[in-house]
Formats: sequence, structure tokens, C-alpha cells
Amino acid sequence: MASASASLSEDQFICSICLDVFSQAVTIPCGHNFCKACISKYWDSNDFCHCPMCKKSFETRPDLFVNTLISEMAAQFGKSTKLNPPSSDSLQQDSARPVEVSCDVCIGTKLKAVKSCLVCLASYCETHLEPHQKAAAFMKHKLIEPEENLEDRLCKTHSKMLELFCRSDQVCVCVMCLQMDHKGHDVVLLEEEYKEKQVQLASGKMEVQQKVKERQEKIQQIRRSVEQSVTATDAEIAEGVQVFAALVASIQRNQADFIEAMELRKRAVEQQAEGFIKELEQEISELQERSGELERLSLSEDHLRFLQSFPSTSDPPQVRDWSGVNVHSDASVEAVRTAVAQLEAKLDKEMEKLPEVKLKRARQQYAVDVTLDPDTAHSNLILSEDGKQVRLGDLRKILPDNPKRFNIVCVVLGKEGFSSGRFYFEVQVKGNTNWSLGVARESIRRKGEIDPKFWLLRLREGKNYSARDAFVIDLSLRMKPQRIGVFVDYEGGEVSFYDVETRSLLYLFKGRNFAEKLYPIFGSYSADDDKNTAPLIITSVY
Repeated sequence: MASASASLSEDQFICSICLDVFSQAVTIPCGHNFCKACISKYWDSNDFCHCPMCKKSFETRPDLFVNTLISEMAAQFGKSTKLNPPSSDSLQQDSARPVEVSCDVCIGTKLKAVKSCLVCLASYCETHLEPHQKAAAFMKHKLIEPEENLEDRLCKTHSKMLELFCRSDQVCVCVMCLQMDHKGHDVVLLEEEYKEKQVQLASGKMEVQQKVKERQEKIQQIRRSVEQSVTATDAEIAEGVQVFAALVASIQRNQADFIEAMELRKRAVEQQAEGFIKELEQEISELQERSGELERLSLSEDHLRFLQSFPSTSDPPQVRDWSGVNVHSDASVEAVRTAVAQLEAKLDKEMEKLPEVKLKRARQQYAVDVTLDPDTAHSNLILSEDGKQVRLGDLRKILPDNPKRFNIVCVVLGKEGFSSGRFYFEVQVKGNTNWSLGVARESIRRKGEIDPKFWLLRLREGKNYSARDAFVIDLSLRMKPQRIGVFVDYEGGEVSFYDVETRSLLYLFKGRNFAEKLYPIFGSYSADDDKNTAPLIITSVY
């Protein structure tokens, strides 16, 4: 048995709850082993029975029977480890301890203590420990590993050993304390509470380890998802490149066919015109010849010849009626232009479904200059002279009672309103912990609480993002945006919010009917312990 146990590792004889060699080892249905007392207390402290190792649950509490084989092997293993001298590794660990306790009895050079006595409150070297190992009066004393500051084990009030634990107050007490401040409390021996806490500690340790494992698995899952996403995106890029290459090739092929067709038409027109010109030149020649004959006849004074020749020369020559003859080309690019325009519009529409592309085009084509309107600003807001920044002030200013001014909610509108088309602007929100921005209808209520005639993105308490109109939609953002882009398509009924740095879509309101002029709106608010002095800054797009 000894040789068998020696070939096995120490972990196979250690209870994962008390972290000591098995005592009355039992095997539960899932196959894991524990001390009988440890697993019993573990199940007593939980609402349902499950394995501390694999978390397998049991519908009914399993009956526990001592596993004789494992118990004998554990006992043999415990004996062998006590008989074997400490390894070099353990000696190195002992020597690596930061504090060495000295013998309290040695005079002059003090030797290293090997044990401390909880009764004598003293530490002893190997030599001075002998009375505790041989004298009957000392052998009942409790010895522990060498420890400094043994007086800390005494009750500060009664100078008695702290041998008990008050569960009611969660403190260590002495026997005298039971008659004083802890009378009637739930008090147990330190050893009993130690074992109980060890069970809880083991459970907590396994729970922490399980959480670590779950998070490690989550990291692997995220990494696999990223790899799959990268692979899928690369495949889409390659496929997209092929699609556009095929489109370009098709356009080039159709362009070549179009040019060839136009060239053929051009040559056909030239050939037709050349035939007409040749025929016309032939008729001109004939007509000029007839004109000469008529001229000569008109100069003749021979009455007989004149009259004999007149009938043949007076008839008009046989020529084509050219009044309905035209040379023109049916070539028209209108149909081609229409088809290409439709293709371009459809492609643009599909491309704008990609947030990154839509944001890029919005910045390039629809950026507008927004300036804050001081006549609408709440009296707690401070606006910069150029009307590009707004922040929350410490004090409420005394301002004229302008009907356009908000008097309850700390917001301000932009000066410029928009009732058609598309427009885009950007706002730096870095450092501001409570803000809102977006667009609002011109008729939004200014006095009292504002009505939901707005479409906003909002941050509260530096961490809670939401999209707001008549409803509140909580958002879970992976990163805190520092610069927000706002894009409005009036006719399309859309308001989009973008993280400019990552070029990602944060939220999209769609299918809205704006019905009236829209104004950019900005808000900066206070929190319980946060003055929130960072400004919102309207930035130039480029």
C-alpha cells in the first residue's frame, strides 16, 4: 500500500474543501471525493446539493458511505509524508519565508523557534521545546507553528486566550467575554468556526475559479468571433472587389460596344450622305447642261429651228424631289444616360446601407455650420463667444424672459433650422458626463418640462447611454464615443448618430415625420457629486 501511495500524487489524497488529507473519504455520485464532514457541512450551507468541483446538481441529497479503499490509501499517504523528511523544495520555501521567529528562552544568540505555545505564549527552539514533549504538565499545551506577537491571541479586556468565536458579532472572544458583552450570543470554538469558514472559503474559491474559467472561455469565444468576423469580412471584401471588377468590366464592355455602334452609325450616315451628294452632283450636272441648251435656244433667231426644238427643251428634266430627303442619325445617349443614372442611384442606395460609407458621404456632402442661439439657452448654461461651445455653469444667470428660452431643462438650440434635404454636424463630448444632443422640432415646449418633440442621444452619470424621443431606448456601447456625428435626412425621416472615431453607427431613428423645421439641440446637466464642467464643442468636420 505504501508503494502504491508513493506512486500517486499528493492532490489525489487532498480534500478540495478543507485542503487537507482525506478524513473518512466519501465518493459522491459524480465520482469526486471529499471528507465526509466537509461535504456534509458544504451541503448544509447550500439550498441544494451539488458537487463543489464540477457543479453537477443532485435532485435528492445522496447518502454518504465511507470509501474504505481511498480512506486507507489517504491514511497511508499521510503516514508516509510524516515519515519522509522535507524535500529540498520545501526547505527552500521555509527559508524563503520573510519572518523567522526566534526562541524566547535562548540567551545570547537566539536560535530559530520550531514551535509556539498558546498556553505559555512563548516560542521555543528544538532544545527548549523538550519539556513540552516530555513533561506531563506541558504536554497538554497547544503547540502551533512559530508565530510572532502571540499577545495578539489574548483578549484585550480580560487577558485570556481568544479560544471562541462569536457568530452574532463575528469576532473572536475569550471565555470571560461570554459573561459580559456576548452573553446569550451564538458562540462556538475557534476550531469549529475555522472548519466552517474553510468550507465557505473552499466554496468561494471554487466559485471564483469557476468565474475565472467562464471569463477565460468568454475571451476565447470573443477571439473566435473576431477571427470569424475578420475571415468573413475579408471574404466579403474579396467578393465585393470581384463584383465591382465585374461591374467595371461590364461598363467598359458596354462603353466599347456603344462607341462601336456610334462609329458604325457615323460611317453609315457619311456613306448615305456621300451617295446623296453624288446623286445631287449628277443632277446638277444634267440641269446645268439643260440650262445651257435653253440659253442657246433663247439666242436663236431661226424661227423654224426654235419652234422645232422648243417642245423637247421646254419640258423639265426628270430629277428627284429632294424636299423630303434628310440626312440624320438616330444616335441618342438618352436611354443609356437614363439606365446608367438608375444604376448609379441604386448602387448609391445600397452602399449607404453601410454605416461607414453613409457617414463618409454625410461628412463630404452634407456638413453644415451650426451656431448656438443664446436666446434659447437655459440660464444655467454658459455659451462661448463664437457660439460653438456650451457648458454647465455653477450659478443661474439672470437673463431676459425671452419666450424662446428654456426655463426648466438645461438645453440650447442652434440658430439655423432645416425644413428639407440632408444635413450633418459633429459635437465633441469628451469629459462631459451628463449630456444630450440631436434635433428638435421648432414647436418644442420652452417653458416647463419639454415635450418629446425631439430625437436625442443621451449620456447619464458617465456610463448610461440611451436614445430618446417619446420612448427611452437603453444602449450598450462597447466604447465611450468622444466625438458624435449627427446626420438628418429630412425627406427620408431619419436621424442617425455616429461615433466619428470608429465610424460606427450608434443609433438610428427612422420612419419619422418631421412636419416642421428642425433645429440642432444640445444639453448639459448636473449630477449629485459631479459638477460636469466639461463643454460640448461643435467642431468643424474637416
